[in-house]
Amino acid sequence: MTSITRYILRQLTLPLLVVTVTLTGVVWLTNGLRFIDMIVNMGLSAWTFLELTLLLLPTALFYILPLSLFCAIIFTYHRLNADSELVVLRAVGISPYALAKPALLCALIVCTFVYAITLYLMPAGMRTFKGMQYSIRHDYASVPIREGVFNNLIEDLTVYVRARKSGGELHGILVHDNRNPNRPITYMAERGALVKTLNGPRFVLVGGSRQEVGAVSRQLSMLYFDQYTLDIGQYSSQSNYRWLEPSERFLHELIVHGQTTDDLNNAHRMHIEIHRRLLIPLYCFAFALIAVAAILSGEHDRRGQWRRVSIAIGVAIGLQIAGLFALQLAVDTPQLIVLAYLSLFLCCGGSLYVVSGRPVKWLNRRRSLSAV
Repeated sequence: MTSITRYILRQLTLPLLVVTVTLTGVVWLTNGLRFIDMIVNMGLSAWTFLELTLLLLPTALFYILPLSLFCAIIFTYHRLNADSELVVLRAVGISPYALAKPALLCALIVCTFVYAITLYLMPAGMRTFKGMQYSIRHDYASVPIREGVFNNLIEDLTVYVRARKSGGELHGILVHDNRNPNRPITYMAERGALVKTLNGPRFVLVGGSRQEVGAVSRQLSMLYFDQYTLDIGQYSSQSNYRWLEPSERFLHELIVHGQTTDDLNNAHRMHIEIHRRLLIPLYCFAFALIAVAAILSGEHDRRGQWRRVSIAIGVAIGLQIAGLFALQLAVDTPQLIVLAYLSLFLCCGGSLYVVSGRPVKWLNRRRSLSAV
């Protein structure tokens, strides 16, 4: 690696980090808004909220890093060109391909990191996130009951507590079970707690009564107890089975999936997920080539630089849209996945052709002939 390559690589590092951190922060805050409902209605702790949002960062970086690389290369090479550093390097005989080499090396490093994210970090983080989300929504023993409010733990099971003490102890409890409209049951207790057991969540009530209306006689029956255990799990249709979505699966689990009904019905989604994970990291090279082609093509012209940068941004956005559109079409027609790869390789080939300077030489030759 030459000193020039190392110099440009160092210039690329800081903008890449700044853009990545900035975009990641925006996405992190946006994702945080999704959990406002859980924080308000379920009383999630700050640590649980932070853990949930951090688990989504690998997925965010999967899409952010190629875009950050494009922005960093555009900014760095434009600044080098504006400071006439690229002009001097070209004057001493450095070829356009040699000047593009640092950007491609940086793209290789970022692409490797994105593949590490997509092959392990992203599915591992998404699987943990989905598991925590499922547990929070269905494990009623982990849901803090708000005091002074009627809490609907599950459908037709309402809980009211007067006060909540440290350690999870509840005081002034009222539980109304209306799952069977013809036989409603109401529990009242001085104190109690919502606890986890090996057999599911249980509501332990101490010092209270159980009131039930008979289905036939319609008479009220009272049962006073010193301690009563209410099985919440039996009122829920929750199953321990949770189908793993394609985003939660590792690559080998997508290639060789199970033969369950859910797996067979979603086989096409797993097929598209494989291509998505293999395709998106390659955009690092495409975006890097588009960026360097915009800056290194043509003659040194400060006034015309922004026009080429604008064209590069438009091409990059168009390539991204074309790839995502092809992936979406491939969900219904798998053969169309070839369009995503075709657009990527055509863009890379066209950018390399522009970097070589042949289009500019051809245009100059035509201008010379027309002048004659």
